[in-house]
Amino acid sequence: MFALARRAGKLMTGPHIDMLKENNARQGFFEPDQMGEVLAQLPEELRPPVEFVFLTGWRSKSEVLSRQWRHVDIKRGTVRLEPGEAKNDEPREIFMTQRLRVLLEAQKAKVDDLKAKGQIVPWVFFRMVAEERKGPKKPQPIKSLTKAFKKASKTAGYPGRIPHDLRRSAVRQFVRQGIPQRVAMRLTGHKTRSVFDRYDIVSEGDLRDAARELDAANG
Repeated sequence: MFALARRAGKLMTGPHIDMLKENNARQGFFEPDQMGEVLAQLPEELRPPVEFVFLTGWRSKSEVLSRQWRHVDIKRGTVRLEPGEAKNDEPREIFMTQRLRVLLEAQKAKVDDLKAKGQIVPWVFFRMVAEERKGPKKPQPIKSLTKAFKKASKTAGYPGRIPHDLRRSAVRQFVRQGIPQRVAMRLTGHKTRSVFDRYDIVSEGDLRDAARELDAANG
């Protein structure tokens, strides 16, 4: 309020207000083998979008489930977000890794099979849903991953996990693999280093790896 008043020229100065320390950052993340265990517990049609989030760090609902085939260029090997679609309103494009290409090509094969049967599917990720009990199933967009993901995580032995933990996991993997921070932030759509750093969580395994690397360096 005071900042807006100063901007409007109605106040020359305003009081200093200390911000409360933020201590609500979640700490959940998945190692690749743990991710495999969770994927195995998910319904088949939910595995591709969950893995997409894990591989890219994109936001599940607004950036992944909303993708349509017009956003995917298989030949060029890219997936894009249009201006205004992302949380930071900026367009974004990623190039496919080998695993991401395999995942998307498998999805495209399903879409092409349905097209041959007269069903057009604009969405990259979809599920087959019957409009009435025991009626014919038709492709529908996936609205949310949360409920199924929580259930699968609990069954796999990781209770309390949420889809956003996949985004944290991707950031962590990018840093581990030596991707420059500015590039990793561009991939995930983080605008500020402070938020990005909250996602880059150091685990007990990371500390063990550091000790082994120091031992190897010191002979």
